[in-house]
Amino acid sequence: MPDLDIALLRSFVTVSRSGSMRAAALRIGRTQSAVSLQIKRLEDLVGEELFHRTGSGVALTVAGERFFPGAERVLAAHDETLGSIRQDDLCGSIVFGCPEDYLTAFFPDLLRRYGAAHPGIEIEVISAPTVELRPLLQRRRIDLAIVSLPDTADPSDIIRYEPLVWIASTDAPALLQEPILPLALSAPDSLDHIEARRAMDAGSRPYRVAHASNGLAGLLAIARSGLAVSVATRAAVPSDLSIITNGLPPLPKLGISLAYASARPSPASRSFGRFVALNLT
Repeated sequence: MPDLDIALLRSFVTVSRSGSMRAAALRIGRTQSAVSLQIKRLEDLVGEELFHRTGSGVALTVAGERFFPGAERVLAAHDETLGSIRQDDLCGSIVFGCPEDYLTAFFPDLLRRYGAAHPGIEIEVISAPTVELRPLLQRRRIDLAIVSLPDTADPSDIIRYEPLVWIASTDAPALLQEPILPLALSAPDSLDHIEARRAMDAGSRPYRVAHASNGLAGLLAIARSGLAVSVATRAAVPSDLSIITNGLPPLPKLGISLAYASARPSPASRSFGRFVALNLT
């Protein structure tokens, strides 16, 4: 049985997560043709075709799906072994997912400080709502992510609680006097959307979802315009907007949790995850 080259496994895992030879090449720092040759060499070694081409890139074959968990374990063990010896020289690349509100509120400073302490670790950041990050974790397109949980979730899974708040251009907007309150909310399956509607329904306050935006910037823009009341986490509210404390039902807190794509994260992923958990509490 042939020995497997770690560089080939790293390229295979990176292509699997990114779904594209080109994207994997950018992450690894090689040319696309070099990565394609590595994958071909690995396929020759294992005697199976591991990828098939799709309209948007590549996808794992049945054999590739079987091969992936073992390849990931071998690669993680390799990196962990090296990391245990080279504690002061931790290196690697990770893809980190985070909702826009948390990214804006917490991570400019956290990323700067972590980067200064660990210059050998390259972090690619993907900003997306929790409902979009979970499938990316399942498909291992990202290594770890900050996700939102309801405040009823197991406290051991939560590293910080963040209140949801109503926001508008003033703390007493004229909109509150309208018989049917216009709201600006994110996607229907997002927690802030669900909790906002639940609070309004429980308070028997007539409302309509007048505007929708999956991005925080869009919701803030609508709140600034005075066209609707919106919802955000308190930490993400900019100074030019106001939190409404009277006239609307209270909103719950959200739990902030850290989720990994793999049960055995790489040393770089674990290092960054520990840093985030310690600094968000």
